[in-house]
Amino acid sequence: MGDDSEWMKLPIDQKCEHKVWKARLNGYEEALKLFQRIEDEKSPEWGKYLGLLKKFVTDSNAVAQLKGLEAALAYVENAHLAGKTSGEVVSGVVSKVFNQPKARAKELGSDICLMYIEIERAEVVQDELIKGLDNKNPKIVVTCIETLRKALSEFGSKIITLKPVVKVLPKQFESREKAVRDEAKLLSVEIYKWIRDALRPPLQGINSVQLKELEEEWVKLPTTAPKQSRFLRSQQALKAKFEQQQAAGGDEADGDDDDEPAPQVDPYELLEPVEILSKLPKDFYDKIEAKKWQERKEALEALETLAKNPKLENGDYGDLVRALKKVIGKDANVMLVTLAAKCLAGLAAGLRKKFGTYAGHVVPTILEKFKEKKPQVVQALQEAIDAVFLTTTLQNISEDVLGVMDNKNPSIKQQASLFLARSFRHCTQATLPKSMLKAFCPAFLKQVNDSAPEVRDAAYEALGTAMKVVGEKAVNPFLADLDKLKLDKIKESADKVELLGKKGGGGAEKKAPAAKVAPPAKVAPPAENPARSSGPPKKASAAKSGGPPKKGKSASALSAKGKKVPETKEFIETELSIEVCEEKSAAVLPASCMQLLDSANWKERLASMEEFQKAVEQMDKNEMPCQALVRMLAKKPGWKETNFQVMQMKLHIVGLIAQKGSFSKTSAFVVLDGLVDKIGDVKCGGKAKEGLTATAEACSLPWTAEQVVSMVFAQKNPKNQAETLNWLSNAMKEFGFTGINVKGFINNVKTALGATNPAVRTAAITLLGVMYLYMGAPLRMFFEDEKPALLKQIDDEFEKMQGQSPPAAFRGTKKGGAEEDGEEADEQEEDGGGAPDIMDLDKITQDMVDKMADKNWKIRKEGLDEVAAVISEAKFIQPSIGELPMALKGRLNDSNKILCQQTLTILQQIAVAMGPALKQHVKSLGMPIITVLGDSKTNVRAAAMTTLQAWVEQTGMKDWLEGEDLSEELKRENPFLRQEVLGWLAEKLPTMRTVPSDLMLCVPYLFICLEDRNGDVRKKAQDALPTFMMHLGYEKMLKATGKLKPASKEPVSALLEKARAVMPAKPAPPPGKAGAAKSSSGGAPASKSGWLGVLGKKAPVTKVKDEEDRSGVIFILVPNGKEQRIKEEKGLKVLKWNFQTPRDEYVDQLKTQMSTCFARWLQDELFHASDFQRQVKAIGVMGERMEDELEGTVSCLDLILKWFTLRFFETNSTVLMKVLEYLKQLFPTLSRENYHLNEYEASSFIPYLILKVGESKDVVRKDVRAILTMLCKVYPASKVFPFLMDGTKSKNSKQRAECLEELGCLIENYGMNVCQPTPAKSLKEIAVHIGDRDNSVRNAALNTVVAVYNVCGDQVYKLIGNLSEKEMSMLEERVKRSAKKTPAAAPPPNRQAAERERLQREHPSNPNATFMRKPAQQPQEEVPNKLKIMYRTYRIQARAQNAEREHSHPSIPKEFQLDLDMIENDHTRVSELPDLVQHKLEELLEPIMMPEPKIRSVSPHFDDLHNSTASTINFVISQVASGDINTSIQALAQIDEVLRQEDKAEAMSGHIDQFLIATFMQLRLIYNTHMADDRLDKKDIFKLYSCIIGNMLSLFSMESLAREASMGVLKDLMHGLITLMLDARVEDIEDGQQLIRSVNLLVVRVLEKSDQTNILSALLVLLQDSLTTSSGSPMFAELVMKCLWRMIRFLPETINSINLDRILLDVHNFMKVFPKEKLKQLKSDVPHRTLKTLLHTLCKLTGAKILDHMSMIENRNESELEAHLRRVVKHSGNFSGMKSDRGTEKGQDDRMSKAKVSDILSEIFKKIGSKENTKEGLTELYEYKQKYSDADLEPFLRNTSQFFQSYVERGLRMIESEREGKGRIQPSSTVIPQHGLDSGSVPLNGEEMKPAVYYERLKILRQRQGLENNSRPSVASSTDMLQSKLSQLKESRESHFQQEQSHSHSPTRSSSPAANLDDLKKRLERIKSNRQ
Repeated sequence: MGDDSEWMKLPIDQKCEHKVWKARLNGYEEALKLFQRIEDEKSPEWGKYLGLLKKFVTDSNAVAQLKGLEAALAYVENAHLAGKTSGEVVSGVVSKVFNQPKARAKELGSDICLMYIEIERAEVVQDELIKGLDNKNPKIVVTCIETLRKALSEFGSKIITLKPVVKVLPKQFESREKAVRDEAKLLSVEIYKWIRDALRPPLQGINSVQLKELEEEWVKLPTTAPKQSRFLRSQQALKAKFEQQQAAGGDEADGDDDDEPAPQVDPYELLEPVEILSKLPKDFYDKIEAKKWQERKEALEALETLAKNPKLENGDYGDLVRALKKVIGKDANVMLVTLAAKCLAGLAAGLRKKFGTYAGHVVPTILEKFKEKKPQVVQALQEAIDAVFLTTTLQNISEDVLGVMDNKNPSIKQQASLFLARSFRHCTQATLPKSMLKAFCPAFLKQVNDSAPEVRDAAYEALGTAMKVVGEKAVNPFLADLDKLKLDKIKESADKVELLGKKGGGGAEKKAPAAKVAPPAKVAPPAENPARSSGPPKKASAAKSGGPPKKGKSASALSAKGKKVPETKEFIETELSIEVCEEKSAAVLPASCMQLLDSANWKERLASMEEFQKAVEQMDKNEMPCQALVRMLAKKPGWKETNFQVMQMKLHIVGLIAQKGSFSKTSAFVVLDGLVDKIGDVKCGGKAKEGLTATAEACSLPWTAEQVVSMVFAQKNPKNQAETLNWLSNAMKEFGFTGINVKGFINNVKTALGATNPAVRTAAITLLGVMYLYMGAPLRMFFEDEKPALLKQIDDEFEKMQGQSPPAAFRGTKKGGAEEDGEEADEQEEDGGGAPDIMDLDKITQDMVDKMADKNWKIRKEGLDEVAAVISEAKFIQPSIGELPMALKGRLNDSNKILCQQTLTILQQIAVAMGPALKQHVKSLGMPIITVLGDSKTNVRAAAMTTLQAWVEQTGMKDWLEGEDLSEELKRENPFLRQEVLGWLAEKLPTMRTVPSDLMLCVPYLFICLEDRNGDVRKKAQDALPTFMMHLGYEKMLKATGKLKPASKEPVSALLEKARAVMPAKPAPPPGKAGAAKSSSGGAPASKSGWLGVLGKKAPVTKVKDEEDRSGVIFILVPNGKEQRIKEEKGLKVLKWNFQTPRDEYVDQLKTQMSTCFARWLQDELFHASDFQRQVKAIGVMGERMEDELEGTVSCLDLILKWFTLRFFETNSTVLMKVLEYLKQLFPTLSRENYHLNEYEASSFIPYLILKVGESKDVVRKDVRAILTMLCKVYPASKVFPFLMDGTKSKNSKQRAECLEELGCLIENYGMNVCQPTPAKSLKEIAVHIGDRDNSVRNAALNTVVAVYNVCGDQVYKLIGNLSEKEMSMLEERVKRSAKKTPAAAPPPNRQAAERERLQREHPSNPNATFMRKPAQQPQEEVPNKLKIMYRTYRIQARAQNAEREHSHPSIPKEFQLDLDMIENDHTRVSELPDLVQHKLEELLEPIMMPEPKIRSVSPHFDDLHNSTASTINFVISQVASGDINTSIQALAQIDEVLRQEDKAEAMSGHIDQFLIATFMQLRLIYNTHMADDRLDKKDIFKLYSCIIGNMLSLFSMESLAREASMGVLKDLMHGLITLMLDARVEDIEDGQQLIRSVNLLVVRVLEKSDQTNILSALLVLLQDSLTTSSGSPMFAELVMKCLWRMIRFLPETINSINLDRILLDVHNFMKVFPKEKLKQLKSDVPHRTLKTLLHTLCKLTGAKILDHMSMIENRNESELEAHLRRVVKHSGNFSGMKSDRGTEKGQDDRMSKAKVSDILSEIFKKIGSKENTKEGLTELYEYKQKYSDADLEPFLRNTSQFFQSYVERGLRMIESEREGKGRIQPSSTVIPQHGLDSGSVPLNGEEMKPAVYYERLKILRQRQGLENNSRPSVASSTDMLQSKLSQLKESRESHFQQEQSHSHSPTRSSSPAANLDDLKKRLERIKSNRQ
């Protein structure tokens, strides 16, 4: 190809890879133009160049390369596919372009890189450019740096990741090449613009001169932040905004406000971590505990040097931190304490969040050490604790800090407050919630009043900082009791505070709007609350000073705070003396009221109470002295009042005062005794409860409940106790469980449970039930020691409450109203956290911890036992548990595995006892649990997994996924660890809505696991892959593969693609924000709240969520989901659903498959482990939604059936019955929708259904049998048969018996054709069971064989093979007995059939009622089955109509009415005849009146049975393939009648393939059988051929129907027709030539009217087959090619309707079988020429576009076809098809000219041939003959049948008679014969019921009874009956035609035999003798 003229003709893409550089240059130029011209970015044209793009940029010729770079740039800019080439192209640019001397080439290369960044491939480009920095060629390095600088300048630091760039930057400053150093300097300046001082630390190591130069350049830079000037394709909105700003003059200020601020780069992130643990001196731990302080100092100095590294590698720093903690806490040398503090600060700063694990251990020690007064020590400790704070959260260390706020040492208090002040500066409103302020403010307020001024100042500063952070409004409620002077100092401190990250006073300004967010809940109540007391300051003061400080003792403050936090807002007043009370009361009450309060007369006291009540009702809230009033009520007689009316009034007034006034706890103490004392009173109890409720509303329920319960159980009154508990149960529902201190009354509840009074016990159990609503399962732990009987009662109560959600609280909102909405959930959680029996730190002694660290394993075990006992006893524990976590962590890797397991058990206990507060221990204790998953022992791993699940249940998954800890675990090369962790993640991730971004850190290790040597690890990794992808996204994970080795990238990418198809959907979000807030696993108060506050609120949220989730669809339609599953199972990519018992792998696989297409909640319900009722409900929902979601049900049918198979292996009968109920609904529904099970669905379900047929319960067996019957409507019975045969091999005798019975039913209903693989083989296997040990099996086997005997008679003995003498005798006996049975004793299937027939007789209006659906097209082998079924319907319909006829002839004596139908249908009565009544034979001699025959329908005719059209068509089509010629002719005639009527022809739509299959089956039958049978009359064969061809011509004259024929069917049809044309035997038949001409015409019609793609494809495949088969006739292939040439000739008209992709695929397959060389070796060159002509014509018509139609060809580059097409396209202009076209047109003109000559006659005969216009046609023909008497009609009548000719002549005569007035002959009953059809093929609307018909039926019965001398078996087969029907049909029609031709109405009896009286007498005598 050296010649230019050669390569110039090549396509562009071939030029681009040509070996001649000029060709390539030309190719690149043309490609550039093409790329700029293509508008559609997704055009298929781009795909041609996908693999060539790298060659564009790496061309060896510099000139061509330059043009190639331009083309490549255009491609990247415009092509949708360009992103796929980024890696290879950028790599090529770096290696082959950046080293070019031409600046233009470098510029283009750089532009290509930037363009790839623009199309979202920044990461790949950056990686390649950074790799280029290692190149030895300095030119490449310089250009790479320059390109990176351009990219950063244009796209900014958001797009270009700076960390990897900064990492390699110092190395560039060390380069020998000045150009490299200069470019590195420019890049550093550019980076500095974006990240400022964050760049300084990484560059500290470069040459000082270079650093100085950089500093100078940095100073010159503007202070404004740079902006992104070039945007990604996904950032077009930003781009438009940027352009608007530029157009408006670039208003930078606005831009800064509007645009997102550039992310602040943390210098820490740019640093590389340093590993220091291995660098510690070997004797470090010995030295640090040495007695000499100098040695300790040496160790610390060595550590200090290492700790100064700004970023440290993660590791186990536990021992190191403990050593430093010991030095800080116990070392007397302050210098060493300072050093240790500095080391600790260095570690915290270097590790950051990773140090958070150790923060809780060192903070208390540092705080205690603040007692040192030396400034250098204090400063070091401050730095240390500040650094530690940054690694954790305020919440995690709050307990430790609060623990020292009451310390006696003022220095400690001062430093603690200062530490909090500094810490608050790092907080925001979110991280410093009110729940935290509630805890800290009381302590600060106490310090504000401290005697030491430094403590007071520190408290002011802390409060001021808090005020600055959260806003004044948020803090003021806590400062209400402070005087103005102190308040001013706090505000002054707030003004001085500079918050970190804020400018000036921005903090306060920003908080102000935030404080306004929730005014409704916050503003109004504060205005209301102060009104209850004499003044706001007093109330607030009491609240703040009288709250927690009184009861919050020491560090175990959680319990106190948990209980008393709500009290901080309560109004607590001092106790007033009685005199003061009287004075205050007298001021507000009437004098008479005061005087009569203690009157001896009850009426006066009652009057006094009435006045008292009126006064209280009218009293203003601010004026009401509550304590004074209640003390007046308590004044003698007080609560001992004897008159119930006065007492009721008094109790009512107490409630009023509590509701209306500011009711303090002091006042409550006055009234509670009286209320409790009267709560059990019959008359006053109701008022007492009202008073208690009002008191609870005023003073909070938690406090009131605790007081009331303790008071009532101090009494001995059981009535009071029971009623109090009842009141408390109700109050909890009204107030909610918030803040309830269970510990306050749990012991009293236990007392009540043991009470002798049953009412008390019942009330206590009811109370526990209510508490269970809020607390859940943990409540039971308190009562595990109770007696079993009592425990059962408690469990029963809990079970009642199971699933219920607690009611919404509607009381107690006064106090809650003071809170802000945003804090409400936190308030509830914290207040609810008064965890009972909280374990104090002192219970876990240092001795226990030391024991656990002992060298002796027995002592370690003793320590663990003690800890376990303490936790078990405590039930609930606080979050802060001292050094216990570190001690337990050490035991997790204990060499003694028993201790390791015991530790895991303890950790499980801790999880349950601590509840959600466990979160803070996830990093310190949770991650070591994961490490244990790598243990080699299975039992240890199992225990670790159980513990892990228990922890996750409490903490949620979020904390486990944050940080690098999980990825570090996966990094360990331990196969056990990896498979366990990945399995755990695969289970948990799908349940999460969101995950932390740190999950991405696990992805590299996940990819490594995908290629692990261990198969289990690989499998678990593959299972986890879709769950990672659902959160991280496919694109992100695919990007991550860029860092893999090239060998790993491809397989991992393939696995990602596969996982993408099965990626589960994310769980639906919760219904509302409130729900989200409450269910959040990361809320700040959650870690403090313990169990009780959290459980109470999750239930209702979950319920709402479930309801919302369940309203959607339950089945998700996944396109091609089922096909994909079938493909995977066939390819063995998943487990084949075949097992004896289901293993876990199968269940897991099913779960995975269901996750993509089942609603999440439904799958959870279906696989619920413990509650079968959930499964029952789920099945119920599936049943309810079956009709609505039928499409979804069908798409998931395989999975539904598989899930049912799992249920078949379970013992729960409730679920099983629900499954069977669903199946009984499912299969009829599928049947109605014409759905048929595929092999995949059937094989994975039917074998397991058959297992249940042997179930012991009758009801189950009955349902399964019913389902098997329904199953045959959606799956062929012949395919069900082998499954049942397999079922007979079971060990379960019931199953064997039932399967055998079912086999018998199938044979009875469907005949012998169901016996697969062959009847003989099947029956031999069935007969084996006649000798079974089990009686029921023997009987079933015998019944089945008898069923076969009833179908095929004595032939059964040949089929069953050899039986033992005993078995044979049993069989013969059974056959005899079955013959004697009456119909009532027939087997169940026969009873059902009889019942169906009875119904048919009773309801003849719907003769096809048994057919519930339109059957879909079935395979060929099922046609005989369908024939029998359809025939049975056919017979029932005829019988129904016959019944009508019989009703109209009551004159026939009953004795002579023979029910032939009953006898024909009853095969069981072989030798039994109906009883005959004795009559005198002389009566027979009397003349008999023959009934006049009536016309009845022979078959379900199309005109009559609209509701069963499809069923009837199926039946008639099945008769087309009949072996009986007459049957086939009759069926064809009926179909032709339909096709001839345009309004009815549409009924055939959907049945075309079925009809054509039956037709070519008949053609094959004629060719192979009938033509070879000399006994058959050739005229009959000719008649059948004529019918077939006539039908086909009718069919293919209707284009809409003809186009329905599929390719495969057309292929077989053409094969049959061509074979017929070549059959020499046809010519021997009379008119054989005429037949062949008709076939020729039919072939032309098929070619014209069929779907052009299908017929062309069929001819190509047929040609290929004919050339492949050596035995075939050469003429066959020639005729096929003639058809192809005809198709080619008409291609110009048909090209637009042809699917070229399919045709080219067929040509490609042809050329694969017959390559060019092989084709030329054939004897004839016509095939080769045919193929070339076809391709040439296609190319000529479509041009170069034909190359776009090769999408269906795999590996098209290897296809010979493509090369050929390219050559043809190139020379397509040289060809012309005009000559052949002209010839065609000429022939057409000749034909048209001939047609014009006889135009009128043709039109007339067409009308005569149609049913609607026949009379009009005859009239026109008569008139034509009258006008043109010499007209020659012979040419038009020559090719028609004799009957048609006679019909025309008869019609003309009739018209002539009419015209002449000679009368009229009605032709209405005449049926028009179709052209080319003999009279035998003409269908009738009815048939005469003549004696001949009954004679024929009687003849068959006689043969069955052995009364006819012939060789047939004694039992007539269904085929015999079919032939009987057809013969009767034929006879009736022939007589009908004779009747028409003779115009006679009298019945003809030519075919009936003469009635011979003697013969009848003899027969009757013989019958009688047989009966005796």
